[in-house]
Amino acid sequence: MEQIQLGDITIDVELKAIKHLHLSVYPPTGRVKIAAPLHIDLDTIRVYAISKLNWIKKQQARLRAQRRETQRDYIPRESHYYKGRRYLLKVIEADAPPHLKLKHSNLELHLRPGTPHDKRQEILEAWYRERLKETIPTYITKWETTLKVGLNTFGIKKMKTKWGSCNPEAKRIWLNLELAKKPPECLEYIIVHELVHLIERKHNAHFITLMDHHLPQWRHLKEELNRMPVGHAEWRY
Repeated sequence: MEQIQLGDITIDVELKAIKHLHLSVYPPTGRVKIAAPLHIDLDTIRVYAISKLNWIKKQQARLRAQRRETQRDYIPRESHYYKGRRYLLKVIEADAPPHLKLKHSNLELHLRPGTPHDKRQEILEAWYRERLKETIPTYITKWETTLKVGLNTFGIKKMKTKWGSCNPEAKRIWLNLELAKKPPECLEYIIVHELVHLIERKHNAHFITLMDHHLPQWRHLKEELNRMPVGHAEWRY
């Protein structure tokens, strides 16, 4: 992998069989990477990086200022979030299949004795995924009708830098698993945002006009979502 140095910013450059340049700034520290087509030389990539320098610095500043959850150990009395509410983890060990359930202000994690950390995380993330699968279709049905668009499918995954993404050609959206922890109105905002990309793929004036018309409070929801701590992670690319 090649590197470009712009002042104190190091940019990793990966040449790939792709058509366009792709610039990414990764959490938590703001590492920068450019994926570039095989035929583009390093000098051309440097000129492109210089043209994006202000944007890179803004993204790095935002990521470094963003609050992050402390690393979770999945032990009793630990805080976990669901739909924007804080729950205390209650660990119940029994020789039975693992499962979770909400009970008052507790999130009860039922698991077998000696279940390791990674498996506990896997159980909780699977529970978050299932809750999102139950919730998302209602929002999609509502907004497909409102926006007069049609979605083929949606998916849920852990995402490095985005709350969601849209593939207009495939009519598919992806939503970040972390959204299970956030208030429902924030989840709805991201779904609307991605569905609007079926009409307008770019974040241009037309896109903003559509958002303003259909979800006038979208800026407030965006700010609220971005103020919240994101999951603990040391991302690799």
